[in-house]
Amino acid sequence: MISGFAVVVVGCALAVAVWSFVQVALNRPPARPLLLGLAGVEALLLVQLVIAVVLLLSGERPGNLLTFLLYLVGTLLVLPIGTVWALAERTRSSTAVLGVACVTVPVLMLRMYQVWEGASA
Repeated sequence: MISGFAVVVVGCALAVAVWSFVQVALNRPPARPLLLGLAGVEALLLVQLVIAVVLLLSGERPGNLLTFLLYLVGTLLVLPIGTVWALAERTRSSTAVLGVACVTVPVLMLRMYQVWEGASA
């Protein structure tokens, strides 16, 4: 795993989370610009997937392959699931759901990094 890229993903996810929580404080439902920010983070997560696949195919291995792959898939799913949930309701609370989903991404990325470096499940 490339730690520098992981830091970029974490930073972007946290920035969108802060943006989302500011929108919650302003009592606004999810708007198009926020959703575009989420799409940007998801695009970075897709790049992370490609990086992980390339590293795995080149012979590098995490401490626990199955755990790493599950975290990798989880990072890809958390934002789309949060977005579907938020768009089903479109209230202030749904904007908070997007913020929580964005905060979840750095947690999963940190865990992926730990597993890649050799930590066990």
